[in-house]
Amino acid sequence: MLDTQLRSYGSHIYIDLATRQLRLYEGDRLIKTYPVGVGKASTPTPVGDFTVVVKIINPGGALGSRWMGLSIPSGNYGIHGTNNPNSIGGYVSNGCIRMYNQDIEALFPKVKLGTPVKIRSGAASEKSGNNLSQSQAGTHIVQAGDTLWKIAAHYGKTLDSLLSVNKINNPDIIFPGQQIIIPE
Repeated sequence: MLDTQLRSYGSHIYIDLATRQLRLYEGDRLIKTYPVGVGKASTPTPVGDFTVVVKIINPGGALGSRWMGLSIPSGNYGIHGTNNPNSIGGYVSNGCIRMYNQDIEALFPKVKLGTPVKIRSGAASEKSGNNLSQSQAGTHIVQAGDTLWKIAAHYGKTLDSLLSVNKINNPDIIFPGQQIIIPE
């Protein structure tokens, strides 16, 4: 269940980095789900609770047709269109959230300044409203420099068991903030 604060606000955005999806909600009701491209391992999308602080039409270049800047204190991050539609669905950006131009154009008028934006590393976080931490049994949150091989060795597990339980096809594609389930 989404946080009570978000439900009471009205419109809010939830971005799931693991599934690379942006979901627009009105209260508890899901309005629309959009595919997105997010930060690559070397420049991950920050995880946390933010708000939309600026909206720009036609920012130009790689930002596509719309830009919605976020209140992320560690840099200039936003939700924006792209001049590279093939990048949608991947871990490709310098930390921003990329959308197809037609999708950002549909989303843009529905989002007001101050709209809450929750960015999480996996769907389990949405249900609980919390970030999982490395200290909790059974999970590991990927940090910069982690590999699945290192994580498996740390917990005394096999790489194959991590791949299987987490439904990961390519062990080279993990990203900081991603939740890895550690099997029993």
